Amino acid sequence: LIPDIILGDLDSINTNDKNFFLLKNVKFIKYPEKKDFTDTEIATDMAIGMKPDLVTFIGTLGNRFDHSISNINLLIKLLNNNIKGKIVNEYNEIYMINDSIELRGKPGDILSIIPITNTVNGVTLKGLEYPLENAEISFGSSIGVSNKFSGEFASVEIKEGLLLVIKSRD
Repeated sequence: LIPDIILGDLDSINTNDKNFFLLKNVKFIKYPEKKDFTDTEIATDMAIGMKPDLVTFIGTLGNRFDHSISNINLLIKLLNNNIKGKIVNEYNEIYMINDSIELRGKPGDILSIIPITNTVNGVTLKGLEYPLENAEISFGSSIGVSNKFSGEFASVEIKEGLLLVIKSRD
């Protein structure tokens, strides 16, 4: 993929990659290394200004757990601006919901739900090995981890709260 813009403090781009993208006429926007926000949050704010329906983050989960958590939390910022967001890597698709989502998979695919607010009310799971109907799940509970698709589609619906929905591959 060739991006339209590369932005940030550019402290992690190697010279070969930078030169490759310069030859492709990609626009670079450089920020100082000492700043109040991560590069990913700056990019998220730029995306919010473009008013998309969906923002997909790639390359935002890695060895730095602090950055990974911060990037997952940016899904809340998108949600607060009425924009759907997801984080994708080779093993996961991560979504933050405050209403509902339907995902496609195959029987046996792993789906986990993790409460982000103190309680998540009205949790209904369909198309999964362990369905739920109008349940309440508290922050810190692991009850939603490692459920499995029972068919081609699974749906998660909540009435109140914030819920991480993670489709994983081993």
